[in-house]
Amino acid sequence: MTTTITLTGAGGQIGYALLFRIAAGDLLGPDEPVRLRLLEIPQGLGAAEGAALELQDGAFGLLEHVEVTDDPAVGFDGADLALLVGARPRGPGMERGDLLAANAGIFGPQGAAIAAHAASGVRVTVVGNPANTNALIAAASADGVPAERFTALTRLDENRARAQVAQTLSVPVDEVRQVIIWGNHSATQFPDLSQATVAGQSALDALSTTVGDVRAWQEDSFIPRVAGRGAEVIQVRGSSSVASAASATIDHVRDWVLGSEEWTSAGVVSHGEYGVPEGLISSFPVRSENGSWQIVEGLEIGEWARARIDASVAELLDEREAVRALGML
Repeated sequence: MTTTITLTGAGGQIGYALLFRIAAGDLLGPDEPVRLRLLEIPQGLGAAEGAALELQDGAFGLLEHVEVTDDPAVGFDGADLALLVGARPRGPGMERGDLLAANAGIFGPQGAAIAAHAASGVRVTVVGNPANTNALIAAASADGVPAERFTALTRLDENRARAQVAQTLSVPVDEVRQVIIWGNHSATQFPDLSQATVAGQSALDALSTTVGDVRAWQEDSFIPRVAGRGAEVIQVRGSSSVASAASATIDHVRDWVLGSEEWTSAGVVSHGEYGVPEGLISSFPVRSENGSWQIVEGLEIGEWARARIDASVAELLDEREAVRALGML
């Protein structure tokens, strides 16, 4: 059976980095044929068409068809997976409200088009920032599609956090497990190591032998480094994260579709878990079972962690109110 995948912002850098990995089977495995629909704004069609030509020249055995369009009805037609990468970036002088308004005009119509044209079991991953609230807007606009089908990418933050722990301890990153990202994909996010393990042992215990005061290391180094990594990449590279964002998107969708025995992090709709108000799309510890994300419940949250989670959730609430003021919710 062929999986139809819609990618928005397909002419952009993250979209370009994603396309060839999807076509090579990194997303769904080496035996799953795919059909790609590349959705772009009119100004980006040329770049998307060029990517389509390169996909053809790559002679990928799993790639059955590529279609480029600027029509959401065509782009989302029959989509099993929708990767919403294209978003309006913050421009000079833009306030947060301006950014939310600009993206509401993108993700609202896309949500409506998904409801009208996508496959009944569509799964949607929002990559374009502000990802949590953009996912909320799209879900609210997708009448009849369960909100659980809309997710925001926080796997990039988790990958960054795991990499920082691995680098600090000089261990392979695969040995670092169960790092949790709570809240918003923003500077307020909370990368939580309370449940994390390194080679099966407590990460906090391992870190104490290397950094000494683990709480001070988290507050002064680890949390700011993870939360500000995107800005650091821009400063060093001259442009935003591309390949790492694409890789995290692959990780997120693959685990969602194929299942994950290990915990991971994803922005999913809250039903009140851990005190996060119902309806917000917030990052939680999750596990994928039978194609659905399930929030890992019952974890103990200390006062220090609680304050950080609450601060990030407060930002999500502010963003939701700003979007409501626009009439989008």
